Amino acid sequence: MADSETLECITEHERILQEIESTDTACVGPTLRSIYDDQPNAHKRFMEKLDARIRNHDREIEKMCNFHHQGFVDAITELLKVRADAEKLMGQVTDTNRRLQDAGREVTAQTEEVIRCRVQQRNMATTVEKLQLCIPVLEMYSKLKEQLESKRVSQYRFCQIMAENLPRLREEIKDISMSDLKDFLESIRKHSDKVGETAMRQAQQHRTFNSAVAKQASMGHYIKPVYSLNERTHAHTPNGLLMDDDTGDDEADEEILTAQDLVDFSPVYRCLHIYTVLGDRETFENYYRKQRKKQARLVLQPQANMHETVEDVAFRCSSGCFDHILHATQGLVTRAFTDELWNMALSKIIAVLRTHSSYCDVPDLVLELKNLIVIFADTLQGYGFPVNRLFDLLFEVRDQYNETLLKKWALVFREIFELDNYSPIPVETEDEYKLVVSRFPFHDAEIEKQDFPKKLPMSQSVPQIYTQVKEFIYASLKFSESLHRSSTEIDDMLRKSTNLLLTRTLSSCLQNLIKKPHIGLTELVQIIINTTHLEQACRYLEEFITNITNVSPETVHTTRLYGLSTFKDARHAAEGEIYTKLNQKIDEFIQLADYEWGMAESDGRASGYLMDLINFLRSTFQVFTHLPGKVAQTACMSACKHLSTSLMQMLLDTELKQISMGAIQQFNLDVIQCELFASSEPVPGFQGDTLQLAFIDLRQLLDLFMVWDWSTYLADYGQPTSKYLRVNPATALALLEKMKDTSKKNNIFSQFRKNDRDKQKLIETVVKQLRSLVNGMSS
Repeated sequence: MADSETLECITEHERILQEIESTDTACVGPTLRSIYDDQPNAHKRFMEKLDARIRNHDREIEKMCNFHHQGFVDAITELLKVRADAEKLMGQVTDTNRRLQDAGREVTAQTEEVIRCRVQQRNMATTVEKLQLCIPVLEMYSKLKEQLESKRVSQYRFCQIMAENLPRLREEIKDISMSDLKDFLESIRKHSDKVGETAMRQAQQHRTFNSAVAKQASMGHYIKPVYSLNERTHAHTPNGLLMDDDTGDDEADEEILTAQDLVDFSPVYRCLHIYTVLGDRETFENYYRKQRKKQARLVLQPQANMHETVEDVAFRCSSGCFDHILHATQGLVTRAFTDELWNMALSKIIAVLRTHSSYCDVPDLVLELKNLIVIFADTLQGYGFPVNRLFDLLFEVRDQYNETLLKKWALVFREIFELDNYSPIPVETEDEYKLVVSRFPFHDAEIEKQDFPKKLPMSQSVPQIYTQVKEFIYASLKFSESLHRSSTEIDDMLRKSTNLLLTRTLSSCLQNLIKKPHIGLTELVQIIINTTHLEQACRYLEEFITNITNVSPETVHTTRLYGLSTFKDARHAAEGEIYTKLNQKIDEFIQLADYEWGMAESDGRASGYLMDLINFLRSTFQVFTHLPGKVAQTACMSACKHLSTSLMQMLLDTELKQISMGAIQQFNLDVIQCELFASSEPVPGFQGDTLQLAFIDLRQLLDLFMVWDWSTYLADYGQPTSKYLRVNPATALALLEKMKDTSKKNNIFSQFRKNDRDKQKLIETVVKQLRSLVNGMSS
């Protein structure tokens, strides 16, 4: 019975395996579920069966691979043999194609000549056909002329009628032709923008084509168009093969119209011919020139909101206007007239552009204006007008563009600084490290040796600023496109604009950031570290510009980046702000001091406010370990000097009238803690007792009063070896005055008067001697 169940289970497992192998993956779930719903341990036996099936398939795959391995190797060998033949065949095909092109070039030239001759034949046939239609009229005119010469017509009445009506008909013809001319001029005014747009588009296409050809030629190859008889366009690819240009039938059949094709000049020709025949050409010319000058003034009226959205209608209209003027008729508009009109128009255009560009505050808008000026200049230059003044205007527009970029990037820098956390960048994995390094050129051998996770010394604003400076360079480069400037000029422009970004915009943002009240000592320390790394990255920015312009930085006239001085100034400002904020923090602790100046004896321990201050200084100087050594040492020395000065001012405060010896002793305990802090080397690098010397004035003054060693002080005063050399007589006198017996209670000398009145006299003598010393110093 058990064997039967086992056999049945094996059969069921075979069926399940076949279903898994043959069915879709979406149906595998119910099949597998049936295994676990079956008798106990069925899934274990199924897994064994599944492993056996997998091993079986592995063996079959291995056999199959072994069977086809030699064939695969042979196929690869054959392919390697064919590769050499394929390269040889490619060379032969290329050579054949080149010879075919050389052979067909003469055929192409002959074909073009045939086309030209056929066009001439067609024109000649059309002319003959039209002249044949005119032959009867010419014959009648010839007979009439003979009759007139023989004076056989004058006696007829129709001749008199013609003599009377012809002058009137001539005037009517002149009026009608003038009316047609006025209609033509009015239509020109309406369609000038369309004509100008077409002319500017053609100029832009011509420029784009030339730029593409020049760029491809600089790369060693370019695609040269070749036109065939079947109106399909081919092109030479870099390898010399022909390439079809698959254009749509609509585009292939579309006729390319020039700016002149859009205007029918027949009314002008007709009116000119009529006025010439009638002997009144000068009247026509004067009227025509006067009207064209009026139209030129009208099309140059500026748009009211030109600084908000660049409206190129004026460009198109003026382009169309001068296109019409230049191509009207030969001799109708003289070169002197067009030059005069062009100079007037150019002055108005430049004045309008200069005024309205000054109001543009969006870089893209200024860039669009620059592109329109360039296309407009190319269009008019193509017609032979001088456009040097327009290109000179572009220098002013470029300065305006740089100003708008600087304003835009000032906002970008401010946002970066506001969002920065002013903490070192944590790097958890190598991929994160590579990502940061890809955005900012950071190299530090010590940090690279550390295991992950680790921290990079700069904060997140550093790679962001570096990236934004590169973006600024790209944005600045956009203005140089299509300006016919050399690489040296472009390089100089990029470096100068980058210098403005660093020395003006970024420097100003850093200075404002440093002065902000929420920027504390920790943030200032991080700012100093950041500026150090940004300063080091300036050479990479120079390499970045060099890679764009291909101008070596060793060139004589190459402008250097001023980033070194920019970041150095910002770092010095941050250092000065550190000293200021540190002193302000010390003042805040000093304000918490609450001495009992009349206490009989000291507490035996330092004041709480002073211990808090020293703990704050210790923790602060630990953060300063990331700063350059001299900065940390200067900050520590500045803090100790300020603390010493503040304590001295506390003793000599004019509002403090009386001090007891107990208060002096308590004050001495606080100064001892300051000296211990100075001797503990809170910042490494000080030599000997340099830091303790910050408190030397206080120490000698307190020792003088604690020991009451006035005889030594007065005897050695003025000697370089004096024990109390740093004690000023005025200071000692001011403090001694606060300890004199000025009232009958709480006077430290009361017991002296009871025990020994001679001491009181001694004090009076000391006061007098100190006053004499002070008076001697003042005199």
